[in-house]
Amino acid sequence: MESIIFSKKPKLKNPCLIVAWPGMGEVAFKAATYLIEKLKAQELAEIPPQDFFYLTGSVIEAGILNLPALPYGKFYYWKRPAVKRSGATKATSQKNETSDLIIFVSDAQPDLTKAEEYCAIIMKLAKLYKTKMVISFAAMPQPIEHTQNPGVWLAATHKELSEVINKQHAMQLLSEGQISGLNGLFLGMAKREGFNGFCLLGEVPLYTIQVENPRASYAVLEALNKIINLDIDFSDLLEQAHNMEEQINKLLEFLKVGPSPIAPIGEEEIEKIKKTLSQLTKLPVSVKEKIEKLFIEAKTDIAKAHQLKDELDKWNVYREYEDRFLDLFKKKKEQNN
Repeated sequence: MESIIFSKKPKLKNPCLIVAWPGMGEVAFKAATYLIEKLKAQELAEIPPQDFFYLTGSVIEAGILNLPALPYGKFYYWKRPAVKRSGATKATSQKNETSDLIIFVSDAQPDLTKAEEYCAIIMKLAKLYKTKMVISFAAMPQPIEHTQNPGVWLAATHKELSEVINKQHAMQLLSEGQISGLNGLFLGMAKREGFNGFCLLGEVPLYTIQVENPRASYAVLEALNKIINLDIDFSDLLEQAHNMEEQINKLLEFLKVGPSPIAPIGEEEIEKIKKTLSQLTKLPVSVKEKIEKLFIEAKTDIAKAHQLKDELDKWNVYREYEDRFLDLFKKKKEQNN
């Protein structure tokens, strides 16, 4: 398997594969990395980044300029400890509770033109270890406030799987829509290759999608814990969530638009918060690259402008790119004249 460099080749029992990339609220990436840390998962293999990522700039730290490292894509594994059982358990629960884990995590998403090849490499390893289930995480933007406990939505590759999970662990089912980026795309490609799987989507407030959301990561991990019984200590993650909420509260207090006990935050206040939060956060590298690519494509094919506008709106950064976006139409008009 030339496209994968192995660190170890352990024997795993009925492994489930968990995959995660950065995205809205860093829900998936945060959940997966926390899982790796708390389970003390060991490194299994990695995908060399050279064929899927390229350098886009230099970084400066302590006044010194250097080239950054390319994004990583690593597999980790965790072997479930043997447990003596007493009494009968449900067949589905028993099957899940005897599964080891493979966790793939990357700190950036590759260009979508290379996504299929990238996913195929991950699935090669999944097939090698006879993975029985693929699991991903994602964010679910909702009109909620950051102090609320986020709900968790479920999207599964097959109706039967969705019904089994929902029967044992009642969740909100995502009946229509899409899960953008590799956190959603990989699951669809895995289904095409014959894998069963599901995605757990943690709710995030609409006005904080650019801000890391540990509470949403906690919500999806808590749901996962109920499904496959991992017995994870969530105290550190909850502390991170509390600290993040305090920072947002300070920002709201500064803006004088704190949550009202009578009504939700209004649209005008949300826009103000979005603008301020966007100044305190940054887009994932993969999103910036996608936006830049769409700008290049729109210069030659103005029809791409619609897709570009959707991407800018999704990440609440249209105002930052507004002049460049409008220039596309000015140049098109000049060409026509």
